[in-house]
Amino acid sequence: MYQKILLTYDGSREGRTALCQGAEIALALKAQTHLLAVIRPIPNLGLGDGMVSDSFFESEQKQYQVILDEGVAKLAERGLKTTGHLLYGEPVQQIRMFAKEYGVDLIVVGHRHRSRLARWWSGSLNISLLDDAPCSLLIAVQDEEPESHD
Repeated sequence: MYQKILLTYDGSREGRTALCQGAEIALALKAQTHLLAVIRPIPNLGLGDGMVSDSFFESEQKQYQVILDEGVAKLAERGLKTTGHLLYGEPVQQIRMFAKEYGVDLIVVGHRHRSRLARWWSGSLNISLLDDAPCSLLIAVQDEEPESHD
């Protein structure tokens, strides 16, 4: 069924949920796995060229590389040999292009519950990816945490 699985990871709780669920599927199917972290571009706020320093970008790149390495290590602990990839750009576009280039059968992403206003304001990665994915898409949702009754 699924021979190549792309797991997206950003270090968030939702990302860890996607990582765990994707790992279970990959192990069960003995699928080749790729782990992708995408550095989002900084929004252009009317700043002139060169306003974002190279050192800021390098810092972001190092931070995302740590997150990516953490994800690869978590998958290795589960017995998966995974190739990590770090890309720069709009996440939906980078995920779609990566999936096409590597012939991915399944993309696994985490879902972050947000208000309607927040989704409207920033757009929804999952909805946009639904429209543009070149293959099947699993949106991993974490169970609601039980309320504490103190």
